[in-house]
Amino acid sequence: MNERIIQLEHINPIELFGVEDMYLTRIQQLFPKIKIIARGNYMKIIGEADGLDLFESRFELLLVHWEHFGSISNKVIDQIMGGEPESHELRVLMDKEVLVYGRSGMQVKAITPNQKHIVSAIASDDMVFAIGPAGTGKTYTAVALAVRALKNKEVRRIILTRPAVEAGENLGFLPGDMKNKLDPYMQPLYDALRDMLPTQKLLSYLEDGTIEVAPLAFMRGRTLDYSFVILDEAQNATPNQLKMFLTRMGRESKFIINGDITQIDLPAKQPSGLIHALQILHQVKGIAWVMLDEKDVVRHKLVTRIIRAYSTQKRHPQEGSPETKAVDTTSSDTTTNTDSNE
Repeated sequence: MNERIIQLEHINPIELFGVEDMYLTRIQQLFPKIKIIARGNYMKIIGEADGLDLFESRFELLLVHWEHFGSISNKVIDQIMGGEPESHELRVLMDKEVLVYGRSGMQVKAITPNQKHIVSAIASDDMVFAIGPAGTGKTYTAVALAVRALKNKEVRRIILTRPAVEAGENLGFLPGDMKNKLDPYMQPLYDALRDMLPTQKLLSYLEDGTIEVAPLAFMRGRTLDYSFVILDEAQNATPNQLKMFLTRMGRESKFIINGDITQIDLPAKQPSGLIHALQILHQVKGIAWVMLDEKDVVRHKLVTRIIRAYSTQKRHPQEGSPETKAVDTTSSDTTTNTDSNE
C-alpha cells in the first residue's frame, strides 16, 4: 500500500468538503479502494499506486473547478470524480467572455463595449489608462482582470492602491492603527475582491502578501515585478505622485490606472496628475487609453441621467441653473427610456 499527502492551499476545508463532510463522503464512495483521511488543510490518501494516480488527477480537476467557481456540489463531484472530467471542465470553462468566476459561481464579465476595450487593451499593452465617470465598472473590471491573471499564474501578486486624499490632518483623528485609518479609503477595492474570491482564500492572500491593498504613498521606492497593479481614483494623485507610481513598474507586470477627471478632490490650485499624464503620455507606445462615458454605466439607471445632467450643466452653466430656468416636470426627458446598456 502507498500513501500520499495532498495540501489544500488557501481553501477552507469546510467549504470544500461540505457540512459534516457530506462532499468528502461522496468522494469516498466513488473511490472505495482509497482510504481518505482529512485533517485541517491536509488530506492523506492510502491505496494502490494506480488508484492514487487516478484519484489525484481527478481531485486536481475538482480543485480547478473550486478555483474558478468557489463552490461544488454532489453533481459536480459525480461528473469530475466519477464521470468524464475532461469534457466537464472544457464545457464549463469554454465561455471566453468570463473574466473570473466569483463567489457561488457568479460570472464576472466585461459588459459594455468600453469595458471589453479594457480587456483587449491589457492583453496587448502592459499599461492601460481607463478614464470615465462613476459607475462605469473601471475598478471592477480591473480587479477581475487582476484576479484572473493571478489564478492563471500570469503574475505572482496583486497590488491595489489609491491616493488617500482626505488623509491630511483628519486621518489622525480616525480610531485604530494605520491599517484601520486607511481601510475606509480602500473599501471599494476590498468590496470587489470579496465578490471574486472565497473568504478564506482572500484572507490568506492578504495575510501572505499575495494581494496587497495600500495607499499610493506606500509605493515610493519600490519596484513592482511580476505584479498586476491597479491605481484607483488616479485623478486625485498629483503629477509627482503619478510619475512616482508609473515608474514603479517592474518586469512582467501589468498596470491599470483608473480615474474620473470630472471628480477631482485635490485642492483648487493643485493640478491633477491624471490630466497631466493624459497630456504628455498619450502618444507613448505601449500605453493604451480607454475613455468610458455614461453609456458604460452599469449602476442604477439614474446614475446615467445624473452624469448626463452634470455634463450638460458644465457645457451650459447658466441654462440649467435654478435662477435662470424653472424645471419643466412635463418634459419628455422625464419619461424617455435611457440607453439599453442601463
